[in-house]
Amino acid sequence: MLLDKKTAVIYGAGGAIGGAVARALAHEGARVFLTGHTVSTVDRLAEEIINTGGLAETAQVDALDEQAVEAQLDVVVAKAGAVDVSFNAVGFQEIQGVPLTDLSVEDFALPIGGWTRTVFLTGRAAARHMARQGSGVILTINAPAGNEALAGGFAAASAAVGALSRTLASEVGPRGVRVLCLQPNALPESAALRRSASQHAEGRGADLDSFLTSMKRDTLLHRLPTLEEVGRVAAFMASDRAGAMTGTVVKLNCGSLVD
Repeated sequence: MLLDKKTAVIYGAGGAIGGAVARALAHEGARVFLTGHTVSTVDRLAEEIINTGGLAETAQVDALDEQAVEAQLDVVVAKAGAVDVSFNAVGFQEIQGVPLTDLSVEDFALPIGGWTRTVFLTGRAAARHMARQGSGVILTINAPAGNEALAGGFAAASAAVGALSRTLASEVGPRGVRVLCLQPNALPESAALRRSASQHAEGRGADLDSFLTSMKRDTLLHRLPTLEEVGRVAAFMASDRAGAMTGTVVKLNCGSLVD
């Protein structure tokens, strides 16, 4: 297994992406510590993982709270002896589908403050422990929203998360810590991302199904990525087999953006 005897912390494990990554990491042998704002949701996920032979524990953590993040990670390290993987998939508020010229500054700032804060707090906490260990992988996630109209503050926030990941990678790389940013485009299986897509569709005068069909048509594979694919790629990136990869964005967009 790719992650045998590794310890992973997943923030936002109750969401679709966090859950998919948690399942994949556990499937590859990692002991997963699942956190979320609503502990009942992550408890159900932990039960599912344990019932399939995995190792999982849960904690209620507000990943926007500096002290809560630091304290929970200290507990993880005390229990497991180390933290090998950190993944942040925390949800946040956003307004899309409205032109910037019609958007309030408050609505523009919604995703920027929350998203960058949680990625910074969880990444910093993990980096401190991993740097002392001399190893570890920090995974973040963003979206290819930089050239999208009607993305509101989401595009700026997404770009900031990518830049933050690269900056952190450059600082902790010499200590043996890797930092990678996963970048899927629309994931129709995720309710949160369907809501965002619905806002985009409404802003363009279209319905959700036709909007998603258009997105599929614009990819080289004529489809969109799945949650299972995101989980599998995350597990690979967290493993030693991707040991030469850091400071980059890993695109899972089915060819919607071609380098």
